[in-house]
Amino acid sequence: MTSEKVETVVANYVEMEREEEGQPKSTKAKLSNFFWHGGSVYDAWFSCASNQVAQVLLTLPYSFSQLGMLSGILFQLFYGLLGSWTAYLISVLYVEYRTRKEREKVDFRNHVIQWFEVLDGLLGKHWRNIGLFFNCTFLLFGSVIQLIACASNIYYINDSLDKRTWTYIFGACCATTVFIPSFHNYRIWSFLGLLMTSYTAWYLTIASLVHGQVEGVKHTGPAKLMLYFTGATNILYTFGGHAVTVEIMHAMWKPQKFKLIYLIATVYVLTLTLPSASAVYWAFGDMLLDHSNALSLLPRTPFRDVAVILMLIHQFITFGFACTPLYFVWEKLIGVHETKSVIKRSIARIPVVIPIWFLAIIFPFFGPINSAVGALLVSFTVYVIPSLAHMLTFASSSSREHAVERPPSFIGGWAGMYGMNVFVVVWVLVVGFGLGGWASMRNFVLQINTFGLFAKCYQCPKKPAP
Repeated sequence: MTSEKVETVVANYVEMEREEEGQPKSTKAKLSNFFWHGGSVYDAWFSCASNQVAQVLLTLPYSFSQLGMLSGILFQLFYGLLGSWTAYLISVLYVEYRTRKEREKVDFRNHVIQWFEVLDGLLGKHWRNIGLFFNCTFLLFGSVIQLIACASNIYYINDSLDKRTWTYIFGACCATTVFIPSFHNYRIWSFLGLLMTSYTAWYLTIASLVHGQVEGVKHTGPAKLMLYFTGATNILYTFGGHAVTVEIMHAMWKPQKFKLIYLIATVYVLTLTLPSASAVYWAFGDMLLDHSNALSLLPRTPFRDVAVILMLIHQFITFGFACTPLYFVWEKLIGVHETKSVIKRSIARIPVVIPIWFLAIIFPFFGPINSAVGALLVSFTVYVIPSLAHMLTFASSSSREHAVERPPSFIGGWAGMYGMNVFVVVWVLVVGFGLGGWASMRNFVLQINTFGLFAKCYQCPKKPAP
C-alpha cells in the first residue's frame, strides 16, 4: 500500500514536469525558465537559506551581548538542529497529506498547498484554525520586521530623513511584491539574496577584526536573566523560517526530495552567523546592548555602504517571502486564488500590505521585536505545532503502518521519533515560550516606555546642536 502511494505521487510529479518540458523552447521561454521558474532542489535550498539569514544577521551580535560568547554559539548550534528537525517533520506531513489527496484525484496545478491545509487534511478544522492563526500572525510580524530593518539600515547611509519617514518610503517599495505570483518565481531572487547576505556576513566579520576591540571593551554577558532569555529567543527566531516551508516544497517539481534541504541550508547559514556574530561581539562587547543593529557600530566606509544596500535589496526579497503566503490565504478567502489573471490577483493582494506598513510605524523596535515574535509566535508555529501534529497524525498503529515516510532507523524508529518530538515540545514551551516570552515582553515594554509608540527615530545617535 505504501509503495502504491509513493508511485502515485511520483507519477503525478513526473507528469507535471513533462508538461513543463512540452512548452515552446523559444529564447524568451528559455530565459524566463532560467531566471523565473524554479522548482529544483537547488531552488528550494536557495529559498530556505536565503529566508533564514535576512535581517536577523544584523541582530545576532546584539544577542551575543545578552547571552555571552559561549551561550551564543551553543544556542545557534542547538536551535539550528532543532529547526532542521521540525522542518523535516513538516516535509513528512506535507508528503503524507499530498499523497492522500493525489489518491483522491485532487488537482493542485492552480492551487498552492499551505500549512493550515495540511493540518486540516490530517487532523481536522480545529488544528487548521490553530495553524492558520499562528502562521499568519508570525508572517505578518515577519513582514513588519523586514520593513523596520529597511528603515534602520538605510539611515546609516542617509540620515537626512528619520527612520519613520524611511519606513513610509520602503513600505511603498515593498508593496510591489504583490506582482510576484508564487515561490516558483523567486529563483533569481533567492540566489541573489543569499549572495547578498553572504557578503554582509563576511563584511561584518572582516571589518570587526580589522577594526579591533574598542578601548576598554567589556564582555559582561550574561548579566541579567531577562537579557539572557531575550537573546536566546532571538536565536530561536533565527532558525524559524518554517512558516513558508510548505509553500517552498509545493513549488518543487519533486517535493519528496526536500528531506535534508533545510538541514544543509542551516549548515551554510551557520558558516555566516557564527563568525559574524562572534567577531562583532569580540570587537564591541557591551556596546551592542544599546545598538541592536550591528551596522551602527562599524565606521562608514564604501564596504559598509555596499553591505547596507545589499541588505536592503535582500530585505525586499524576504518581505516577499513572508508576505506571499499571506497573499495566498487572502486570495483563498476572497475567492481569486485559482484565477490565471496575475493583474487581478495583484490588485486583490494590496489590502494585505497596509496593516503591515502601519504596524512597522507603530513598533519600530529593531532587535527586541525579533525576540518577542520568536517567543510568542515562532515557538508554536515552528516547533510545538509541527511536533504535536506529527505525533497525533501517526498515533494509531494503522497510520504508522501505512505512512508514506517512515522514521530513519538511526533515530530509533517510531519510539525515537516520539521521544524527540516530546523533548522539542517541552523544551520550547518552558524555555522558548515561558522564560523567553517573559523576558522578551519585558524588554519590549521597556522599549515602548523609553521611546514611545510611533517612535520617530529608534536608537538614532543624537545629532550635535547647530
